[in-house]
Amino acid sequence: MSDTTTSADGTPGAATAVPAQSAGSSTGHAAYYHGSHQWFHGDHRRIGGPEAWLIWVLATTFVVWLFAIQTGYAVVSPDIQNDASLTIGQIGLAASIYTWVFALVQFFSGALLDRFGPRPLMAIAVAFVTVGAFLYAGTTNFGTLATAQAVLAIGSSFGFVGAGYLGGNWFGAAKYGLMFGLVQTFASLGSAIGQPLILATLDNLTWQELLVAFGVFGVILTVLFFAFVRNPAPAPGVVVEKPKGNVFANILRDLGKAFSNVRVVLASILAGASFGAMLAVGTLWGPRIMEARGAETDFATVLTALAWLGLAVGAPLANIVSNRWGSRKWPAFYALVLQALAIALVIYLPEEGKGAALTLMFAIGFFAGGHMLGFTIAGEVVPGRLVGSASAIVNGICFIVGGLLQSIPSQLLPDDADLADFQTALWLIPVVVVIGAIASLFISEKKPATAA
Repeated sequence: MSDTTTSADGTPGAATAVPAQSAGSSTGHAAYYHGSHQWFHGDHRRIGGPEAWLIWVLATTFVVWLFAIQTGYAVVSPDIQNDASLTIGQIGLAASIYTWVFALVQFFSGALLDRFGPRPLMAIAVAFVTVGAFLYAGTTNFGTLATAQAVLAIGSSFGFVGAGYLGGNWFGAAKYGLMFGLVQTFASLGSAIGQPLILATLDNLTWQELLVAFGVFGVILTVLFFAFVRNPAPAPGVVVEKPKGNVFANILRDLGKAFSNVRVVLASILAGASFGAMLAVGTLWGPRIMEARGAETDFATVLTALAWLGLAVGAPLANIVSNRWGSRKWPAFYALVLQALAIALVIYLPEEGKGAALTLMFAIGFFAGGHMLGFTIAGEVVPGRLVGSASAIVNGICFIVGGLLQSIPSQLLPDDADLADFQTALWLIPVVVVIGAIASLFISEKKPATAA
């Protein structure tokens, strides 16, 4: 490898070359590979110090906050549908707009951070989510709701990538996996806790007032980001060069090279199927199918939260099990098969006790943790300069599939859907997960020459 490598999204920059095998400890997000850029060497008083922790806490707070808004859609969408006189098809389409815009923009977010730095981009991202929350609160028709979802998605696409970027810069490559793993854990726990908390809050506030409160918090967070978030100064004698050339052209070039790798495509399919199903169940269909089964709204929300809690537990375990087994595809295969089974049981069991429901919803999230191996596989089979592009492809496919699994069933459902209607429309979700499991079987585990 040369002395010049690429950023996590494929943009060339002056940095120490990264061995491709470093991708093996990937947490599964494109932002992971920002941390492998060892831009800062030697002792520097701010790396890992109090300022680093402050900035990491702010980045983590941003991720948890935006996840609360995103997953809270499952709770407030029935009220929005009623008050804004929308159809269930429009509610599902609005949810999918978020995921599609997110998938598109996140391909470019890391490159923009590399070129312009976290200040002011991260503060602008927080501001976008804040504006989206206020638009969300003002929803009176489908146009307003769709616009709110698009604005929210633009800002949110910088959340995980930004947390990874800041973690890599402020704590260095050695601690990056740990720090970003903690971000993901808090985000998943926030989703698990957030839905029941939002539901409880709605006993005292309208959904509009709740979303305004989210927006007000965003204003405060935006100010804090402008005031405190920045890159650490490089160590004495280290010169950090800005990437040269057209950033968008570089991204598209490297995305094309990564996408030409068959194993990247297969990894994208398995990860997209698993996480896309989790996203569809965890943000929209989980509460709806449970309510159709006769569950109270409170209990249905708790069940959906359990799915996110399961993901918080399962995601970090996926790579641990994979490393123990010495295999990537087999843990992914078994996880996807069991996830598909759990989803099918939730949809098609004629009777379901509360205990079974609790177990199955946790299992859906827990086995969805297997999607992380798709990112690991993609990172290991491309040269170091393309690991970010490969991860961006996988991450983008995850959200595209999630959007499709939200919008397609919604077009098949009547406005007043019962359990039989949901069972007729939601068959696509477990089938897609099975397709992901089959794709994993075709992934060769031979060490590729490009990874050397």
